[in-house]
Amino acid sequence: MASVNVYTILVNDQIIKENNYETKMGWPCVLEAFTTIFKIRSISNKCCGELVVLGKVCHSTLVKRTLENPLFKDLNPVKIIAKSIQTWNSCLALIDSPSPSASGYWIA
Repeated sequence: MASVNVYTILVNDQIIKENNYETKMGWPCVLEAFTTIFKIRSISNKCCGELVVLGKVCHSTLVKRTLENPLFKDLNPVKIIAKSIQTWNSCLALIDSPSPSASGYWIA
């Protein structure tokens, strides 16, 4: 499962540890956010909230570090970055104007 490897690699990165990024999102939401960005999937409102709390700089750093990892050399960085931006913007819009259903999913 690639997303598990991504998380393991990322939390060992010094920059990420120094900024305490790995403790700002729960494990299920880390997996959900990465599968939303690196595969076709929707992200839940709950995980959107955690992603926004994580912050844009951290989110971008995690995506960038993942793309720098040799395990993901076959991925199209332009597509991944576009999906990352789309996911971030969708989550930010959702948090700024929440829908009536707090347990729903946002399709990024």
